[in-house]
Amino acid sequence: MPKPIEKILLLCIDLLTINSAFLGFLQLRSTAHLFVEKEFPFLLLISFILYFFWLVIFLFAGLYQSWYTKSRYDELIGVFKTVSFGIFIIFLATLEPEQDLSTKPTLGRMLIVSYWGLMILFVGAGRMFLHTIQRKLLQAGIGQRNTIIIGWNRNARSLADKVKKYPALGYRVIGFLSLDKKEQEGNHDGLPVLGHIKKLAKIVSDHHVEEVILCLGKVANRKVIEIIGMCEELPVHIKIEPDLYNMVLGQARTNQIYGFPLIEVHPELMPPWEKKVKRLIDILFSFVALMLLSPILVLCAMLIKIDSPGPVFFKQKRIGRGGRVFTMYKFRSMIQDAERYTGPVWAGKTDPRITRVGRFIRKVRIDEFPQLFNVLNGDMSLVGPRPERPYFVDRLKREYPLYTRRLKVKPGITGWAQVKGKYDTTIEEVKEKLDYDLYYIDNISLRLDFLIMFYTIYVMLRFKGQ
Repeated sequence: MPKPIEKILLLCIDLLTINSAFLGFLQLRSTAHLFVEKEFPFLLLISFILYFFWLVIFLFAGLYQSWYTKSRYDELIGVFKTVSFGIFIIFLATLEPEQDLSTKPTLGRMLIVSYWGLMILFVGAGRMFLHTIQRKLLQAGIGQRNTIIIGWNRNARSLADKVKKYPALGYRVIGFLSLDKKEQEGNHDGLPVLGHIKKLAKIVSDHHVEEVILCLGKVANRKVIEIIGMCEELPVHIKIEPDLYNMVLGQARTNQIYGFPLIEVHPELMPPWEKKVKRLIDILFSFVALMLLSPILVLCAMLIKIDSPGPVFFKQKRIGRGGRVFTMYKFRSMIQDAERYTGPVWAGKTDPRITRVGRFIRKVRIDEFPQLFNVLNGDMSLVGPRPERPYFVDRLKREYPLYTRRLKVKPGITGWAQVKGKYDTTIEEVKEKLDYDLYYIDNISLRLDFLIMFYTIYVMLRFKGQ
């Protein structure tokens, strides 16, 4: 089932079940001889408000994510926890402290427990019904995702047989990729060797591949990391056989149905609600900061214009999330056309190209402030890895296969590497800061983002920028 159709059906099911739970709650109140509003327009308004409330709660809890590798039991647990949290919010929002805390709980207040039960029952049942239909479709071969297995060995062929046994997993294996140029032909139970690993990008594009399973056998650790790096540049999900788990320890987690032995590589560690809160913070902070700092920004622009000829803003192509190119904005801190004769190079501490005003705004990091427009536009986040130029990204990907993992998240104005490491002036320093970036990505959370922002303020006050 295509994802848009899945989400539309899920929204419709939730609309039906949430309102059914509300009607059931009203019926219980009526049976208990408690007051129930009879006016239809008013009830319609209340039902609309409740549905919007639950829609927001479900959205932040990640209940509208694709459930492809999630069991129905996990779905029910997710509904239970989310509904419980939502009911707690409703309980607090309708609390009347003077009355509710000074007297025994009334029947009307206690009936909120029945609404909690009805929500879990109706919403859970509706989602189970939809997912059961989806699973039946998968078992019939409808809606499966094109999958390739990287590896042409006995384990890879055995794995293909196991995948066929569980069609509800949603994998449709279309063939294998070989690591050996001498093994570019072969066939197993109708599944061909599609080519060599070097053709990965073309095969993924030509066959609309969405899932890649690594079953490499005995290969060097660096080769495993290199292949994972190749996959990360493509719009695919990566799974590995358990034998490779130790090689990517800390970057993988099990994600199984039926105890199926596949492990997901580089999963998204930030919960959906945290992602949405992070984006909300980005928007609110950037907007407010631009309003409050506007006098400083205008003054800085005037000083730059007086100090040296050229534009106020420095615009440069940078690589963002997923390898997407965007234009990054900064206050110009160097002479006009600084790289005309040098080509792409990192700025040094005593770089003669830096202007007088530029040296000051670099020290206090004011030159970074225009990037708030990039944050508002969605190209960047407040916190994330430093956005790099295409020239350096291409070079670093060749030298450090794990570098591509930085492209899994939005780049940031500040980040763990920016506050812990020095400015990039050599390829070795970039490698050192890559370790900080990977630590951030593996431990990404709102708590870590706040820590980095506080640390950034401390670094700015030390005037150690260059």
